Amino acid sequence: MSDESAGVAYRIEDLAHHSGATVRTIRAYQDRGLLPRPERRGRANVYADAHLARLRQIADLLDRGYTLASIKELLEAWDTGRGLGGILGLVAEVDGPWTDEEAVRISRAELDERFGGSPDDAAVVDAVELGVLEPVPGDADSFLVPSPQELAVAVELSAAGVPLSAISGHLRELRGQVEHIASRFLEFTTEHVFARYLGEHKPTDADAAEAASLVRRLRPLAQQTVDAELARAMRLFANRHLRQHLGAGQPPELKDETRSVEIPEDTMRAVEGLVGAGQVAAFVAAAAEREVQARTLDRLTSNHRQLGDVDEMP
Repeated sequence: MSDESAGVAYRIEDLAHHSGATVRTIRAYQDRGLLPRPERRGRANVYADAHLARLRQIADLLDRGYTLASIKELLEAWDTGRGLGGILGLVAEVDGPWTDEEAVRISRAELDERFGGSPDDAAVVDAVELGVLEPVPGDADSFLVPSPQELAVAVELSAAGVPLSAISGHLRELRGQVEHIASRFLEFTTEHVFARYLGEHKPTDADAAEAASLVRRLRPLAQQTVDAELARAMRLFANRHLRQHLGAGQPPELKDETRSVEIPEDTMRAVEGLVGAGQVAAFVAAAAEREVQARTLDRLTSNHRQLGDVDEMP
């Protein structure tokens, strides 16, 4: 009789074999209320296909990163008729790939060749720690590259003369900033879009399906926004940086400066009486400017008279 046929009865050992769980784990799930108790037939405990399906659901949710406590809540929702299909669809949408990139495998020899041919164990350790490279179990000479684009950027920077240690340090700094952006974007969309699905009552199957659709629609928006803003910022700062370097050998532009001068207290009171306390500085500056202009006019007039006297001499 196949496992799919109705009325299949399993001993706990058979259930463990078909589900991939251990006998001890199955009993622990029963104690936690995650798995219904078996049917008692004579002196034996008998499990059914429903128990096998439940164990596979639990394993799937664990693989997606859910805790046993949250899995219990989801399964209770299923058991009370609120449905689990929509929830699982939402989980699948969120856990799905957020990029079109596909991981590739690279050998250590190929890796060294791409970075100039000289092995650098410290750089490899850094790359593994950062997740740029992932060790392949059972193959010490190969790595998995989750993001070929990220590795390609590192190769180009290295070829341009940037030390690998500097590239790793920059990636660490950049990653922290990008994670902050991602966190803020999720907070923003949660507040304005997904809040209605996160109230006191758990979402229905239809609510979860609608939320999954929204995740699918909004998923590319964060990257599109960051791409546009990064392009704007790069243009702004690149132009500014270039102007600074091109002007490095030129004399600095003269800038308006201010200087403090001491004015007698009686004079200050008189000026305040004329124009008010808030206009004293402007009045003093205007008066000084007028005096400078008057002296300039006097000098020009005096020079003209002296030249006239010289012309009249015999």
